[in-house]
Amino acid sequence: MSLESVRAFFAEKAPDIAVIESPQSSATVTLAAEAFGVEPGRIAKTLSLRVGERVVLIVTSGTSRMDNKKVKALFGSKPKMLGLDEVAGITGHEVGGVCPFGLKTPLPIYCDVSLKAFDEVVPAAGSTHSAVRITPSRMAELVGAEWVDVCEQRP
Repeated sequence: MSLESVRAFFAEKAPDIAVIESPQSSATVTLAAEAFGVEPGRIAKTLSLRVGERVVLIVTSGTSRMDNKKVKALFGSKPKMLGLDEVAGITGHEVGGVCPFGLKTPLPIYCDVSLKAFDEVVPAAGSTHSAVRITPSRMAELVGAEWVDVCEQRP
């Protein structure tokens, strides 16, 4: 269901972008980098967080790490990762395939500035074997994301 919702999203909003699939799992940053032949930093990982009463998605570079102090300063509350059982129910995507496209429920989406280091990033596309290739600015535009600085870059 999730992969289909992502395909429908792109068919409607950006028909020039194709969902790519790999026989190899892309459920983690390392696996996704191997499956799609890119460096881990280009993998755009989507974090599903509860901040106070709100659920938000933050899309960041695969090698970045969320800085809890920055998130708390931005949102006014300490962030908590959603539980595994909550993720699919809220986003419509299984863990390992979570992305900002084709969501079950509209959610606030934020893109971390760490993505701007790349001309093209590879976010998941709703399943543990799918992704898209997209520029960070186009991704943010398509999902109505706000740019934020909430991560620390890791080498």
